[in-house]
Amino acid sequence: MFEKVSVAPPDPVFGIMEMFNRDPQDNKINLTVGAYQDESGQTRILDVVKDAETRILAEEKSKNYLPIDGQASLGKEIARLVLGDDHPAFQEERFATAHTPGGTAALRIAGDLVRSQCGANCIWSGAPTWANHPQIYNAAGLRFETFEYLTADKRRLNFSAMTDALHSANAADAVLLHTVCHNPTGFDLEREQWLEIFEILETRKLTPIFDFAYQGFGLDTESDAWPIREYLSRGNEALICSSFSKNLGLYGERVGAITAVVKDQKNRAAALSQIKSIIRTLYSTPPMHGGSIVYTILHDAELKQRWLRELEAMRFRIIEVRAQFVTRLTELAPTADFSFINDQKGMFSFSGLSREQVVRLRDERSIYAVENGRINVAGINSQNLEPLCQAIAMVLDSQSVKC
Repeated sequence: MFEKVSVAPPDPVFGIMEMFNRDPQDNKINLTVGAYQDESGQTRILDVVKDAETRILAEEKSKNYLPIDGQASLGKEIARLVLGDDHPAFQEERFATAHTPGGTAALRIAGDLVRSQCGANCIWSGAPTWANHPQIYNAAGLRFETFEYLTADKRRLNFSAMTDALHSANAADAVLLHTVCHNPTGFDLEREQWLEIFEILETRKLTPIFDFAYQGFGLDTESDAWPIREYLSRGNEALICSSFSKNLGLYGERVGAITAVVKDQKNRAAALSQIKSIIRTLYSTPPMHGGSIVYTILHDAELKQRWLRELEAMRFRIIEVRAQFVTRLTELAPTADFSFINDQKGMFSFSGLSREQVVRLRDERSIYAVENGRINVAGINSQNLEPLCQAIAMVLDSQSVKC
């Protein structure tokens, strides 16, 4: 049966992670998969998550199936977090939120929805983007069109390429928008740029899908939601894909959500029915435990404040580590300019290292990063900062580095 089945290429992120796991070196450094690590290099469970789980285990009475879209009470708390208590879309309940297995499932549901119900045949995205985006949307039957997200020197946004591409898009085309903490580059749009993008979306009648995987890792949970809230305040509709892998550390629990914000209750009922129809054929119903954790924390004022404090500590550590990384690199390689890395937000940095340099780091120093030069800043700590910076300085030269 499988004689003619070809071997699929390894995943560009998890494939390198597998190489890291096989490496016997004691001093190896992992900067690949986007999981937050603390100063000791561990991806620990948040204290507030452990307390929520204790409460859940004491109170739960059944492991029965959840509804297709998950618990409505969880959906409301997620919509509150994304939209804000005072936003008209939340106040008027013009949203349909479904609990999904991670942000990945939410993105796939959004793709199926815009293709089957909104007339989209194509989705636009900046390149580079998260390595899984093209496969998700190709699998949903959409053509994945790209534009250059960064300038040639990789040090800033290529905003004109973005606007030119969207001006050329056809009506009903979908647009994938990283709301905050762009993966893999760390470069986000400024507010004035967002407003210009909104004008194009409205004029060209394009369908936005906001990938909101890092709420709280940019500035804070409220500020990070500004692009979504502002776009919706203009009377528009949108799809929002949330994830709680990073901001609650629920990587293995796979908790995400898709939220459709619509103009009226009639549209809400239609959107929810189609989302549920798609979910039923993909995974039927969402898993229970991770969603229960999210609901318990978001619904309880004291737990929610504790979560926001833990999230703030993670965010501040990343900012501090990023600054230390730039400072030490500048000291070791004074002819190269790394200042642009301080302009990036979130867990990731598009370092400017070439594929050849990344491979050298891996082969010669057991330092693992994605081959496009993306590194997980949260994987840097006081123990590995110095060997990492020395190794990067070693592979840099004026001909190959683009920093």
